[in-house]
Amino acid sequence: MRRAALVAGGGFALVAAAVAYGVHAVVGQPGSPPDYSGGGSGTVTIEITPGTSAGEVGQTLVQAGVVASAQSFVEQVISRSKESGLHPGRYVLRRRMSASAALDLLLAPASRVVRKVTVPEGLRLPEVLRVLADGTGIPLKDFTEAAGEPRRLRLPAYAEGEAEGFLFPATYEIEPGATAGDMLRKMVARFRLAARKVGLEDLAPRLNLTPRQAVTVASIVQAEGGVPADYPKIARVVYNRLARGAKLEMDSTVNYALNRHTLKVTTEDTRNGSPYNTYARPGLPPGPIGNPGESALLATLHPAEGGWYWFVTTDPRRKITKFTDKEMEFRKYREELNRYLGTN
Repeated sequence: MRRAALVAGGGFALVAAAVAYGVHAVVGQPGSPPDYSGGGSGTVTIEITPGTSAGEVGQTLVQAGVVASAQSFVEQVISRSKESGLHPGRYVLRRRMSASAALDLLLAPASRVVRKVTVPEGLRLPEVLRVLADGTGIPLKDFTEAAGEPRRLRLPAYAEGEAEGFLFPATYEIEPGATAGDMLRKMVARFRLAARKVGLEDLAPRLNLTPRQAVTVASIVQAEGGVPADYPKIARVVYNRLARGAKLEMDSTVNYALNRHTLKVTTEDTRNGSPYNTYARPGLPPGPIGNPGESALLATLHPAEGGWYWFVTTDPRRKITKFTDKEMEFRKYREELNRYLGTN
C-alpha cells in the first residue's frame, strides 16, 4: 500500500521516499507498470521451481520485494526474448531492483545458489540413503521407499534389481523439487556413465566375471583398500584366491554381514552363516558390499601383476598396507596390526 501511495503521489513523494528510506524510486512512463530504478540493495534469495512461468516468477519477485511489479518483469522477459532463459533454482538477488537488473541476475550463473550433496566412496546402501537425506532435506523414508522399488531406478540389467553397488559416489546438485527417486536415478545414471568410461561390460568377461561380479570385486577392493595405489594389488589378491578355488577370507565381507565397521574381526565373527561371509563360503559374495568409486572399478578391471595371496593394513591411521605370497610374512604382518589395535 505504501508503494501504491507513492506511485499516486507523484514525483515529489517518490524522491522523498528514496531519501528517507535509502531505496530506489519507482519509475516509469504514464500507464506503464511500476518499476524500480537501479540495481537495488541488500540481498534476498528466491526460488524458481520447475514449470514456473515468467508471470509466476514475477509474482515471486514482487513478494520478495525484488521488483515493483510482476508486469514490469514480464515485459522485460518478453522484450528481451528470454522466455526460455529462466531455469529452476535458487538465486541471490537484491531488494528493490529494476526489472531489467533483476532479469540480468536471474540469467547470470553466478547468482544461482547451487545446493550439493557429496556421497563418499564405499558407503553401503543404508549409509548412502542417510547421507542423501541429510544433504537434501528429503525424509529418509522417501529414499528407503525409492530404493525399495528398483525397477524405477533404471538399474542396468546385470544389477539384478538391487541398488547396492550401483549408486555411484560423487557430488550431486540438488535441483528444486527433486524427489528421492530423482536423486537415486541420477546416481544410477552416473554409475552407467562410469561403467561405460571404464569399459565394465567389455572387460569383465576377460577376467571371467560378469559385470555384477566385477562390481562386487570393486566393492571389496574399495572396502579393503587404504589408498588407491593399493587397489590393483588388492584386486590381484582376490583373483589369485579365486583362481585356487580358495575362500577369500575378507574382513570387509564379514563386517557387511554383521552390519558394522571394525578392524577387530574375531574368530567367532567369521563363523556367522551369512552368504556374504567369505570366511565361511568360497568364491565371491552374492553381490556388492558397498558402492565403489571409479578408482576401485578401474583397479578391478586392470589388476596389478603379482603372486600376492595375502595383504594386511598394518597401520590403518597412515593407511600402510603390506602384501605377500608367504604365509610366515602374512602372520608377521597380522602381528603388526594386532599390536596397532592392542589385541595381542
